[in-house]
Formats: sequence, structure tokens, C-alpha cells
Amino acid sequence: MKNLSSKPWLIAALISWGIALFEYLIQVPANRIGNQVMNVGQLKILQEVITLLVFVPFSVFFLKEDIRTDYIWAGVCIPGAVFFISRQKLVGA
Repeated sequence: MKNLSSKPWLIAALISWGIALFEYLIQVPANRIGNQVMNVGQLKILQEVITLLVFVPFSVFFLKEDIRTDYIWAGVCIPGAVFFISRQKLVGA
């Protein structure tokens, strides 16, 4: 929102709400459908993955944030979190 400092606060609020709405439009159906086959922990990890899939491209392309090595390592950990929270169903452990 740093690029909107010359605009009225209402514009920044509407853009922020639009981004959040897009994210929730993905998350709510995922939670409703997922609740039938996933537990709460799995749904929480799924929610975080969706949040990062929306936030990271937005911050890189729109906010012009640099991608740092720490972000890459954190991104590598996300599939690990998905694996471990879903491991029981994936490998029958």
C-alpha cells in the first residue's frame, strides 16, 4: 500500500479488502469441502499455503519486494508441512 500514499485511505482500504476477498473466496470453499476429508490441522496448513500463494506473488510483483534466501527456504518448508500433516493418509502410517 506504500504506492497509494497520495490516494485517499478509502482506496487503500478497498484494495486491501479486494485482496482479502480473493483469498477468502478460495479458502472458504476449500474449508467446506476439505472438512469432509481433512482434520483441523490439515485445513490450517492448507489455509496457510493458500495465503502464501496469494501474498507472495502480490508482494513481489505489486509491492516490488525482493525475494530473499530466507523466503525461499521458508517456501521449501511449506511442502514439508503439507507432507507431515497429511502423512497418515499419504503413506498409511
